[in-house]
Amino acid sequence: MNSTQSQTEEYRHGKEVSVAISGCAKGDARTVFDVLRAAFATDRALADVPQDLAGNRPTVWTMTVDVSEALVVSGPVALGKPVKVDVQGGYWAVEELRRHLADAFAVQVVGTVSGDQEEEVRLRLESR
Repeated sequence: MNSTQSQTEEYRHGKEVSVAISGCAKGDARTVFDVLRAAFATDRALADVPQDLAGNRPTVWTMTVDVSEALVVSGPVALGKPVKVDVQGGYWAVEELRRHLADAFAVQVVGTVSGDQEEEVRLRLESR
């Protein structure tokens, strides 16, 4: 890998946040993902929506979000029930994602795990 590729990888790594949602209705997961998809570039197409799987296994819906450029600011959005969201990425990127979610939802940080260059944060989202 040359130095330009290395710098590009460092930039992308610092701007991307992994988002995981579980333990909620698929409609609420879709609402959160729609807010993120409207605001940022993601790895999920608009038609790629959360689905229920057959059986009693837990379902986790995931998305990778590039927070380097916010496209729109969201207003309040309603959820059926509170949603717990696990996000992981660089400190700046996680904070950008959290701040944007706070435009749409009441956001509470319920847990954090800090690393050298990344953190994992559990957020609780509710309707405002």
